[in-house]
Amino acid sequence: MYEIKNLTKTQVSDIENKLEEYDNKFLPKPLDGFVQIGAFDNGKLIGGVDACMTSFRILYVSTVFVDEEYRRKGVGKLLMEQLEQRAKELGADMIRLDTFDWQGREFYKSIGFKEVGRYDTEEFSEHFYLKIIQ
Repeated sequence: MYEIKNLTKTQVSDIENKLEEYDNKFLPKPLDGFVQIGAFDNGKLIGGVDACMTSFRILYVSTVFVDEEYRRKGVGKLLMEQLEQRAKELGADMIRLDTFDWQGREFYKSIGFKEVGRYDTEEFSEHFYLKIIQ
């Protein structure tokens, strides 16, 4: 008889490793690069980006943040320009990210990202963006 129950942290890690092993049989190449960059003002961290390469030559951006007092001053654009340069160095063909209604949707459009999908709930919408790297 099968039994369904909560996993321990170790068991979660085991499942994730098994999935990665299985996926790597089919994917063209494993994860091979991370981009974790920050913007600083006189040594103070004021923003950053965290991203990783996926197996399909897509750089997936999990985090973009700029402190409120530094927004609309070019910090985000500088971070994303550096991100794109690093994506090229890693061999990415495109950059992918997602964001919510209240986050930088217009900013991403202004730097060349195209909205390719949207998921709506009663409380919010999540927007999915891609940028092809030239």
